[in-house]
Amino acid sequence: LAFCRGRIVRVPKGPLIRVVGTEVAIPCSVSDYDGPSEQNFDWEFSREADFVRIVSTWDSTFTSEEYQKRVGRGDIKLRRSSNDAVELVIRNIQPADQGRYKCSTPSTDATVQGNYDAEVQVKVISDGLSVSGSKARSSTSLRLSEGDSFKLRCSATTTSPEHTHLHVTWQVKSGSSWRDILSLTHEGKFQPGPGYEERYRSGDIRLDTGANDTYRLSVSQASSADGGAYRCLVSEWVRGADGSWQKIQEKSVEIATVSIQRTDVVISTSNVSVTERDSLDLTCNITTDRSGIFQAEVMWYFSTSPDDTLSDAQLLLSMDHDSVVSDSTLISLSHVDRNSYRLLVRDVDVEDSGYYFCEAAIWVPLHNGSWHKVVERTSAPVSVVVTALEPDYDVFLNASKTPKFSDDPTELNCRITNVQDTEANIRFTVSWYYRQRLPGDDVVAEELLASMDADWTLLPGDRGRERIQNGEIILSKKAADTFSLRIQWTSESDRGDYFCVVSAWSRHRNNSWVKSKDVTSASVNIFWATQDYTLTVEAVKLKPFFVAGHTFEMTCKVSSKNIKTPRYSVLITAEKPLTDQSNPNGTTRIISLNQDSVVRLEDWTDQTRVDGVVLEKVQENEFRYRMYQTQISDAGLYRCVVTAWSPGGGGMWREAVNGLSNPIQIDFQTSGPVFNVSVHSDSPTIYQGEVADLLCIVTTEGMPLEPDDMSFDVSWFAVRSFALDREPILLASLDRRGIVTQSRRNGSSDLSLERISPLEFRLRVHGCEDHDFGNHYCVVTPWVRSATGVWQREPDIKAKPIFLSVKMDVLNAFKYPLLIGIGLATAIGLLSCLIGYCSSRWCCKKEVQETRRERRRLMSMEMD
Repeated sequence: LAFCRGRIVRVPKGPLIRVVGTEVAIPCSVSDYDGPSEQNFDWEFSREADFVRIVSTWDSTFTSEEYQKRVGRGDIKLRRSSNDAVELVIRNIQPADQGRYKCSTPSTDATVQGNYDAEVQVKVISDGLSVSGSKARSSTSLRLSEGDSFKLRCSATTTSPEHTHLHVTWQVKSGSSWRDILSLTHEGKFQPGPGYEERYRSGDIRLDTGANDTYRLSVSQASSADGGAYRCLVSEWVRGADGSWQKIQEKSVEIATVSIQRTDVVISTSNVSVTERDSLDLTCNITTDRSGIFQAEVMWYFSTSPDDTLSDAQLLLSMDHDSVVSDSTLISLSHVDRNSYRLLVRDVDVEDSGYYFCEAAIWVPLHNGSWHKVVERTSAPVSVVVTALEPDYDVFLNASKTPKFSDDPTELNCRITNVQDTEANIRFTVSWYYRQRLPGDDVVAEELLASMDADWTLLPGDRGRERIQNGEIILSKKAADTFSLRIQWTSESDRGDYFCVVSAWSRHRNNSWVKSKDVTSASVNIFWATQDYTLTVEAVKLKPFFVAGHTFEMTCKVSSKNIKTPRYSVLITAEKPLTDQSNPNGTTRIISLNQDSVVRLEDWTDQTRVDGVVLEKVQENEFRYRMYQTQISDAGLYRCVVTAWSPGGGGMWREAVNGLSNPIQIDFQTSGPVFNVSVHSDSPTIYQGEVADLLCIVTTEGMPLEPDDMSFDVSWFAVRSFALDREPILLASLDRRGIVTQSRRNGSSDLSLERISPLEFRLRVHGCEDHDFGNHYCVVTPWVRSATGVWQREPDIKAKPIFLSVKMDVLNAFKYPLLIGIGLATAIGLLSCLIGYCSSRWCCKKEVQETRRERRRLMSMEMD
């Protein structure tokens, strides 16, 4: 493919047929070239044999003398369309320009391949196209009504010596640009313009041909968009040598100016406001200058939104073009005059508020006696507001029962007074609200306690829903004009302002209830003086001094004021030193006892000492806490957290106040041994498959201990990285009773953990693999037996990690493959030598007769 590639210069396939006096553009392009992307072009012309230079893109002196004036005036010029294509443009082409045109490209290639010029024949024919309007047309201006029909005609002929086809297009100009309506193409196809496709398919727009080369445009159901200037645009097309169609010229003639009188439908009034039970009177006017016989069809619609469509709106009443009105009891439609239609709605209701609009259609008679709808319009909506007849009444709120202490009942009565101008179809409901009172000028939004709908159904609000369901808040209607709110047990959170809102509901024609008015009462404040609760808690340690293993006892005494029949719940907490890793926050919840004397272990998770803590109630205001067999890890500050509870409504307990006791410290004064832990390995670098030995060594300082008085929990961990930036992985653990626990492993290596001396523990990794590398360390938990025989747990000790490196034994890994390779290579070499020797010995042997040469100083010529 690379050898076949070369420069290609292309021009259209000729001959090119053009009309005298038109503008001609001859394209020329080049492809598959080397060098710069922008190529240059030279154009030459020949009538018979010799070529005359016309114009060039890179040489201003290229033009010959006979073309210099036309090139200077711009009648002949080059128009570049891309880096590799130009067009030769000739304005007002003449018969003398008929001939051959050659396009050439100077070479920019490394090698000369392909063609560097191309020729095209241009033929100039006379102008035989004529376009004119219809002679039967008496006026160039048409005034029509919307929905009418009209026809326009134009004539187009051609006397061209070539076989050409005409392309006729009807256009309209309503603004600054022309729009295509319908075309009869040069291929004999009808093509509607943009926006006219549906009207063409329905037959409202047609293009017919007649005698004397006339083309008639027929438009039915004319609308206001059809107004404007109409012209007939005719273009002449010829088929080129390559089979494609080419437009050679185009002419147009303006036929007529059409004006369409729009038919409008309007409602005589704008926004309307009427009072309930009155009548609503609206008139729909049709604006049209149509003078012939026609009938109107009118339909009145109602919607709740001005943006609703006809499909979403409600049809109220209609009158067809035969003046037949649909039936309705409270709504009537009458024909006032030729173009006006009146809608009358009697006894309007609040539900009649909304938007009214009318739709009108114009019908005209046809020759066969039938009626045809020519135009349809919808008016703008008119807003109608129906004002309800509001009743006149007042609302008074008073408190029949007010609390003096917490948990006392509260009762409020909302009364309707001074009721005037109310009808029998008026109903009253109530809504109760609460507003918290804050010091200063702070404003708090009211909260809905409960409300009623038109059917007197109770609707609890968010604030009072749970208490209403539990019966703590009772809402009732004592009389026709009195509503009651009762709080069975009033709490401090109920203190604040209360008010009621009485709503009046009116019954409509469809027996539905609609709220017509709201009246709000003055607020009533519910408040009583209270004294602050006081709670004092004192913790006492019963034994002033004790050692590890003994029982720790403390009591908590509680005293309170201004709390009615209190009960207490107690929680024991411990504040451990920050060195305690099991509780990094510092405070531990140990055990609790609630106001019903139910004991619960909180954060006490030591399974070996489940029964080691006890909390009991000694007296009504005294509690005792015991901890058996205390450990060194139990050191810290212990407190009592007491909550006072008072009886609430419905037998429920509510929290009154909290109190915290003074701390009691557990501090073990001991001079026992100090333990240290280290990790050691004789060979931290090993090869794959070998055994790694890691020793965890415990050393003691201070007071010496017998081996039987010491015991250790040992756990081995590994961090699979060079730096300690990953989570440690538990490998194995050995508790003080000698039980070994291993974690699950994914590789083929194995672990063993054993105690080799009272203070040394060995971890072995058998058959080490690559993933066994990393930092390894052990964590030791010492246990020491006290003089009383109780085992005490010491804090955990973590050793400094040691890095275990696993290498590959390259010699052993490649020993057998190398020996096998050398052996195979030697065997194949010897076999090759044997085959060569045998071949030369028996297969390729040839007798050569050599002429004997004398041993002289000079050799023979053939030897040389």
